[in-house]
Amino acid sequence: MRVEGDFITINKKLLALSWLYGLGVGIRNTLFEMGVLKSRSFKTPIISVGNITVGGTGKTPHVEYLIRLLKDKVNVAVLSRGYKRKSSGYILSDKDTPMRMIGDEPYQIKQKFPDITVAVDKKRTRGIENLTEEGNGLDIDVILLDDAFQHRYVKPGINILLVDYHRLVIYDRLLPAGRLREPVRAKDRADIVIVTKCPKDLNPMEFRVITKAMRLYPYQQLFFSSHDYDAPKAVFPEMAKPEKMDGLDALTGQNILLLTGIASPEQLMHDLQELKSQITPLTYGDHHNFSKKDVANINSTFASMSEPKVILTTEKDATRLMAAEGLSDEVKSKLYVLPMRIVIMQNQEEEFTNKILGYVYKNSRNSILAKGKDAHKSQNSNSSGDRSRTISFRNN
Repeated sequence: MRVEGDFITINKKLLALSWLYGLGVGIRNTLFEMGVLKSRSFKTPIISVGNITVGGTGKTPHVEYLIRLLKDKVNVAVLSRGYKRKSSGYILSDKDTPMRMIGDEPYQIKQKFPDITVAVDKKRTRGIENLTEEGNGLDIDVILLDDAFQHRYVKPGINILLVDYHRLVIYDRLLPAGRLREPVRAKDRADIVIVTKCPKDLNPMEFRVITKAMRLYPYQQLFFSSHDYDAPKAVFPEMAKPEKMDGLDALTGQNILLLTGIASPEQLMHDLQELKSQITPLTYGDHHNFSKKDVANINSTFASMSEPKVILTTEKDATRLMAAEGLSDEVKSKLYVLPMRIVIMQNQEEEFTNKILGYVYKNSRNSILAKGKDAHKSQNSNSSGDRSRTISFRNN
């Protein structure tokens, strides 16, 4: 089992530059705290999900967890900046919007949840205004801000900070010596902190040690999450047999080409090692767009591997690979995506659900939801009467 912080490396030679970087970040945060730079509140419930580190902490899977939690109860919108998209401004996605226009993560979310609203805008305040504009026909009840913990021009009702178990922020340092984009004290802005990518066999003592080390305030709630994998699905089902495997056990004994373009593939590699299969990693940078040279490398690497063999990739990478030109028929017929889903640990799923739904029901402008919150109060121990619907979650 890996231990907390085991992926952290500090370049001590760059600590002086980290101090200068921290000075600039500190000035910006001070301007927000003094009110020189303004944070806007909105009447529509807003939940922000983000981090303070460079690299993946599992933002998209956690946003998808929230979508599954909310989508059958309220009208959900996801607003992202659309990282590395080939467009600008505000774009409201539909099922036919190409990935290049909105980015890989919003595209993935729209394809998996076609009935929810997905939009992108680097300027989040403008994006929220467009989503909530009277007469636009969207009737949004809650907005999920993807990767917006540092976007302080919006003041969300719930601010969720994700912290990688293997890169706990309390052991990290600021860029460029470490991976932090803000000082550790920035975690104090969070209403909910989730330690992500936890090993499933963490014992009670380990939970307590991390809880104490995080040093959260009483208004903050700490959760832990791990993840499970669903059965691998063919990226090109028209060419693959089978289109969907029965489960991860179907990969046992296979020679696996693990193809990733994500920030932190280490945990995925660690998980797959339990299959006792031969794994050949082929890794690219986060949000990598596969070039003709990359495709040629993928084709040749897979062709050189012995049977039985298969290619595994992530959901985010699959969206870009589908648009890549030149993949061989052999690659397409053996290319599978490994869907991931979040699990809230320590039997705290209901507590997490109640906090999220309690906030949305209480602050929604929708009269139906306002009635629903009364029925919800008996389940939500944190309900405390009627307050302004723009109230911060930490005061609930």
